[in-house]
Amino acid sequence: MTSLGPAWPERAAWGTAPSLRAWQSAALQDYLTRNPRDFLTVATPGAGKTTFALTVASELLGRRVVDRLVIVAPTEHLKQQWAEAAARAGIPVDPTYSAGAGKISSDYVGVAVTYAGVGVNPLAMRIRTERFRTLVILDEIHHAGDSLSWGEGVREAFEPAARRLALTGTPFRSDINPIPFVTYAPGEDGVPTSVADFTYGYADALKDHVVRPVLFLAYSGQMSWRTRAGDEVAASLGEPLTKDMTSQALRTALDPNGSWIPSVLAAADKRLSEVRRHVPDAGGLVIAADQDSARAYAKILKQITGESATVVLSDEKASSKRISAFSADTSRWMVAVRMVSEGVDVPRLAVGVWATTTSTPLFFAQAVGRFVRARTRGEIASVFLPSVPNLLGFAAELEAQRDHVLKRKVSNDGDIFSAEEDLMNQANAGDAASDELEAVPFEALGSEARFDHALYDGAQFGHEGEVHVGSEEEMDFLGIPGLLEPDQMRSLLRQRQEERRKTRKVAEVEEKRPADSLTDVATHEHLALLRRELNSLVASWHHRTGQAHGITHAALRRECGGPAAAVANAEQLQKRIDRIREWAVRKTS
Repeated sequence: MTSLGPAWPERAAWGTAPSLRAWQSAALQDYLTRNPRDFLTVATPGAGKTTFALTVASELLGRRVVDRLVIVAPTEHLKQQWAEAAARAGIPVDPTYSAGAGKISSDYVGVAVTYAGVGVNPLAMRIRTERFRTLVILDEIHHAGDSLSWGEGVREAFEPAARRLALTGTPFRSDINPIPFVTYAPGEDGVPTSVADFTYGYADALKDHVVRPVLFLAYSGQMSWRTRAGDEVAASLGEPLTKDMTSQALRTALDPNGSWIPSVLAAADKRLSEVRRHVPDAGGLVIAADQDSARAYAKILKQITGESATVVLSDEKASSKRISAFSADTSRWMVAVRMVSEGVDVPRLAVGVWATTTSTPLFFAQAVGRFVRARTRGEIASVFLPSVPNLLGFAAELEAQRDHVLKRKVSNDGDIFSAEEDLMNQANAGDAASDELEAVPFEALGSEARFDHALYDGAQFGHEGEVHVGSEEEMDFLGIPGLLEPDQMRSLLRQRQEERRKTRKVAEVEEKRPADSLTDVATHEHLALLRRELNSLVASWHHRTGQAHGITHAALRRECGGPAAAVANAEQLQKRIDRIREWAVRKTS
């Protein structure tokens, strides 16, 4: 596996680059040095896989190593996007070609097709591949394992290709279907694992400022629903629950008729407004579970913002145009079901809302990849999540490098339980149980949202106790500037959390103090209590600001009047106490 160098200062545009990033240059050099027939490139979403692949294609076409190009993409929209990128790179590609259509115009050097299209007629694609020395670019190659027909079709169609270049941002799958043209080698535990020829992970890209860091904002809350047996159930999203109850609580939270999703959408829009103060064209994306929910969420966003959201419901030409239009304009929100989860390039997306029950690591990685494409140094991506354990786990492990692992073999050491454990793991790993629950009669009764915590760089930040939507504690996170370097973000999160903790501690002390504690005591005791309280607040102010005690006392005397605290009367002391509390509130907000 090739090591990585630092990033080039210039940022390569999607599908075309006047100069390559460091990882692209290193990968290209490695490819041209070895000249392999098969080459698997694993690069995090947003790193520039398309630019690298089209540079390889241009080199091979220019050197007459290949005569034709075939690009295989997961969706119709991505097929069109590839053709546009190839055109900008000077390679004419026909995105309207379908297997079995025969010859193409001599104006084109290559074609772009989908995995589904190849699966329908792999023989026709094989004939075309055999007729010319062909380079096949397999975009998001893990999709070739989505079904046996797709995998077998891809293998049959492109087995005779002169060169095959496989690309993926997520080389792993939630199942054990082998991916065509990918090499597997046994790992330390003997399990066959995918082997990439070149890897450029999220952590590397983050260090090189090629992608944005992501701030995850998790929301919990109380949910209530009625089961098919007529039982009413109440539970808190984010608490330890069974798999079934977690699924039902999540479905209740995502119900547009409840309070959870409108509250989270309103919070996300506040965050977007803060980001747009620094990045004026920043946009947001809501990833919905189905078309009805997507339409309902769009209506809620219209009520919140006064602006219509772009709704993308299916993989059709009109939807592709809507995505392209949203990418080019400055509108606030887009709502989509699935088609914007992978490969689709909308660089201005900066805020996301996870509003779908789909929760596989593959889908999560691809969906979050829509928000990490960097344009300017300092841009921060923000993704709002339900407090569901597996989603929070994926968020905490965003920088972890993963590979596709095939079925574990029974060892020769007499491990008679290995095969059975594999079957159990397969049953528990997928979403089969969740899919079955979707078909169960179910009625969401009500929901409310609570801000839970923020996740950044694998660390958790939050305030103790329940945090209501719209509170100052929530705004500590929603109001974070949209342009910050990663270390600045980390320091700010820690600072705000510490300030809020100290403020809350002072408030708790005040709440515990009896209301009549200053009136039912002698005058000298009353004055002593006030002086101790004032001195305590001045000391707390010193820890927050570093300002010397004497300077703080002098400032209070100037603003409130009166002599030194030692000889001030009760009214003067109380004024100074009230004033320093006002300072603390203003500094916190």
